[in-house]
Amino acid sequence: MPYMQTKRIHIILLMAAVLCLSAQAAHAASGDSLFLSVEQLFARGMEQNLHLAADRLAERTAADRRLAARTGRLPEITVGLNGGYVGQPILFQRGLSDPTRPETPDWSQNYVLNLNQPLYHGGRIRSAIRQADIAYDIAVLQTAADQGEVKLALLRQYLDLFSLYKQHLVLTRNINESERRLKDIRKMKEEGVITNNDVLRSEMQLTDNRLSLLETENSIRLTSQQLDILLGLDEDLLLCPDTSLLEKTFSLDSLDSYVDRAYAADPSMRLLARQTDLARNNISMVRARQMPQLSLYAANTLARPVSRTLADMYNNAWNVGLTLSYPLSALYSNRHSMSEARRQVQVRLNAEEQHRQQLRTDVRSAYLRHREAIARVEALKLSVKQAEENYRIMRNRYLNQLAILTDLLDADNLRLDAELQLTTARTQVVYTYCQLLKATGRL
Repeated sequence: MPYMQTKRIHIILLMAAVLCLSAQAAHAASGDSLFLSVEQLFARGMEQNLHLAADRLAERTAADRRLAARTGRLPEITVGLNGGYVGQPILFQRGLSDPTRPETPDWSQNYVLNLNQPLYHGGRIRSAIRQADIAYDIAVLQTAADQGEVKLALLRQYLDLFSLYKQHLVLTRNINESERRLKDIRKMKEEGVITNNDVLRSEMQLTDNRLSLLETENSIRLTSQQLDILLGLDEDLLLCPDTSLLEKTFSLDSLDSYVDRAYAADPSMRLLARQTDLARNNISMVRARQMPQLSLYAANTLARPVSRTLADMYNNAWNVGLTLSYPLSALYSNRHSMSEARRQVQVRLNAEEQHRQQLRTDVRSAYLRHREAIARVEALKLSVKQAEENYRIMRNRYLNQLAILTDLLDADNLRLDAELQLTTARTQVVYTYCQLLKATGRL
């Protein structure tokens, strides 16, 4: 058993080396190649993605708002300075007759220090702080939800790139074998065993395969360029995926366990729950508008001249007290706002239930598709063996003039199609499993 495991590992490593080396040889003129693991793909993708960068900016903005909301508990302190020219006052001692103009200073100065400490605002400050905290949690959960989407999109392109490399390898091998078969067919034609029609059909198939190989090489360039842009790499860099990823086995739990995990850990589900909390907090904020407000105030004023006598002297005065206010108009103006806030909670709860239904559908779909992909891989492994054996038999029969060229070419195309289908099925196993992880909040 250890020998078989070691042999399997060697085959996987050899396959990875052949894929990358063949791609490098085919695209040497295009630039350098880079081996890229899934971990490196996700790490660079999370770092370079512009949408996630915007999400991180939104997180930092929400964090600043949290700090700003907490300053509502602190006293409001203002300092004022007022200076100006004092106009000539006129005093009338008898009605508006006999005016006198007393001597007064030409300049006035006024220095003010005010302090206002909120003591009770009906929970308005507390609700504002809670609102900022929930908004920050929503920003964080939005980033987590977007990360899952970005990872899944990157993985899709990554697996497409692997399929293209596998297709390049299969086509290259098929072209080499077709060239050897064409030599045999030309020799048989020279010997008069077959007609020139077989030579022409073989040459046509070889041309088609070469064109398919050219299309595959261009697709590799384009897919690599797309990933290079998303990862912040040189656009001419050819990426080689980690082929061992397709050989991994994934253990599955029960479907109900995945659904439960999705309810508890899916970022979108948690985001909707926090949005419901935000709607509930809005009810508290609306209710706070109709509560009394109590504040402590203190002030100190240094002024010159004395305002009553206009004497050219400084006058310092201070006071301390309480202010109490009650918004009576809120008793009737807040009624509709409160009704709106309560309905908004119902809307958010409805959105949560809708998402729970969607989660159940997504988890079940990913779960069944993953099991389907595993079954398809096992079936296609047998198909590849059968296609190889069928091609070997048809080739021997054709060389012995027991079958026509059409049968041989059909067997060759069947073998090629079976190998490409197996590669696609293996990539689908990885992709559907990652879809399942994303639905449960673990990607």
